Amino acid sequence: MARPSPTINVMTAAARKAARDLVRDFGEVEQLQVSRKGPADFVSAADLKAEKTLHRELSRARPGFGFLMEEGGERAGDGLSRWIIDPLDGTTNFLHGVPHFAISIALESEGELVAGVVHQPLTDETYWAERGAGAYLNDRRLRVSARTRLEDSLIGTGIPFKGEEGHAHYLATLAAVTGQVSGVRRMGAASLDLAYVAAGRFEAFWEFELRPWDIAAGVLLVREAGGYVTTPTGGLDVLESGDVLAANDRLHQPLAELLRSVPRPVGAAA
Repeated sequence: MARPSPTINVMTAAARKAARDLVRDFGEVEQLQVSRKGPADFVSAADLKAEKTLHRELSRARPGFGFLMEEGGERAGDGLSRWIIDPLDGTTNFLHGVPHFAISIALESEGELVAGVVHQPLTDETYWAERGAGAYLNDRRLRVSARTRLEDSLIGTGIPFKGEEGHAHYLATLAAVTGQVSGVRRMGAASLDLAYVAAGRFEAFWEFELRPWDIAAGVLLVREAGGYVTTPTGGLDVLESGDVLAANDRLHQPLAELLRSVPRPVGAAA
């Protein structure tokens, strides 16, 4: 049986405490107070409440650590370690009553991802990983899929929201990939997409222009489950770039080649 470290226990406890309110609010989703931030990008009372809970619990446990949060922005700490938090990944799903969302917490120390937790409140699935110690779903060790052929593969992705740049380029990459694989799924929560790659449910996942809190925990999960995570051009700076391709060792390269075969507009992020 896996033995989580004290750090993972702290992260999991904070996620579960925040999850209790999310589950209750999800049951009353029509009653939520919602304000609009931008095209198809919402912030809800549930988002803010969950983030406040996570900040409080993690600050108590590790008072010197900094924070990078989706809603609350960056808060300075000791300059060495910081929590990277998405309190509700899949907000649009949540607000539409779609039961697919997660809490994502990563710990970055001296610029390296060292721990990650992705918790799905409704299914009570907790994906967690520590650098050098493997990735797990609750108590079960995770490994990426062993499939080796694109035509047998199920791939996760994310579509840019209406009004954002890069829509045409993304649709061209989608067409290129769809023609080569068994299926493509757009689930609406990047942290869970990456967790599914780590668990072997998806063979791969790609998306462009994500934020660090969307992917930090999931990146570590995939790497600790034996997968590869880079930008589509092969770079390792996925948190800075926001462009991510995660897959096993046999499918990463052919998928990268497919994505690179679609010219990107001049001036777009690499």
